[in-house]
Amino acid sequence: MFPSCVVGGSRTTVPLVTRCFQQQQQFRYGLKTASAAARFLRTGTCVGQFDSFGGVRDDRFGSFRSYTSANTGSSCLKMTGAAKKYQTVERGAQNSTDYRVFFKTEEGQSVSPLHDIPLYANDAKTVYNMVVEVPRWTNAKMEISLAEGLNPIKQDVKKGKLRFVANCFPHHGYIWNYGALPQTWENPDHLDPNTGCKGDNDPIDALEIGSRIAKRGEVVQVKILGTVALIDEGETDWKVITIDVNDPVADQLNDVNDVDKVFPGLLKATVEWFKIYKIPDGKPENQFAFNGEAKDAAFATKVVEETHKFWRTLINKEIEDTGISCLNTTVEGSPYLVASDAAEEVLAKSANGGNSEPQSDAIDKWHYITLK
Repeated sequence: MFPSCVVGGSRTTVPLVTRCFQQQQQFRYGLKTASAAARFLRTGTCVGQFDSFGGVRDDRFGSFRSYTSANTGSSCLKMTGAAKKYQTVERGAQNSTDYRVFFKTEEGQSVSPLHDIPLYANDAKTVYNMVVEVPRWTNAKMEISLAEGLNPIKQDVKKGKLRFVANCFPHHGYIWNYGALPQTWENPDHLDPNTGCKGDNDPIDALEIGSRIAKRGEVVQVKILGTVALIDEGETDWKVITIDVNDPVADQLNDVNDVDKVFPGLLKATVEWFKIYKIPDGKPENQFAFNGEAKDAAFATKVVEETHKFWRTLINKEIEDTGISCLNTTVEGSPYLVASDAAEEVLAKSANGGNSEPQSDAIDKWHYITLK
């Protein structure tokens, strides 16, 4: 039984085993007819996105299920139903301490990006949601605000000033799309046996290494490739390496060893970036567990699963006094669950308007670091 493929308003019957994913942009910009779609699908590479009726979807927010191509044996991802889409609401002036990015569902319900967006984007738990805090090549240190209700994204502040990461030659700003995996928490009371250090009280960080520059507040579906273990001021700070499942080369990356094959030099640059990025602020080099070696996807997946379990203890109030607001609108059984109107009040009370601060010239400055 073959699914029917919808492209440009036309429907055609195509084999399930396709290479839809790698060139999905062609559905938007080049394939206008059913015959063109059929030709494209017959040549296809790894991820076919199908709705529940078998139609191909050009949709970034679906949930996926793994399956294997009978012809190639390659591991593929199949959409099994549409996951929720999210929209962002900006409050306050950008480049100010009042600036916030709140999240809503497509239906307009306010949600917390930390608690209400699910960690897993598919039933098989092989694809993950990632909340983008910092787009690639930018310097503003944006982060999910843990202490505030609904956990909006805001810019970090140090000594009363907005924080920007320095450009440490040859790296400009963040060198990947940087963000967090929702519904995770690095427990500061848990001594990690792998690193010998406790968690940093944050959601687990994710680096998305694909070709597209994401938008602040975007929720991207990613697969995990590996992780590095930064030791940040004595705390374990996992950095999970991921790639957008819709990236043109995502089918070529399934584990950490694939990263050097497809993006030679990126893993080395990643370790170097984290090692030196605080030096211009007068701090010493950051250290790593495992001598900076990146661990594989299986290892990283277990780390994420563990932090997800820690988050459950947090959202269920088994652990208190963490300084983290657990206000949410969707987590059934959570003592912190509130009605939609209460969540709207939180958003309504946030600052609106205001003035942006002057852009600092330091953002464009290069720092040349000599490693010891």
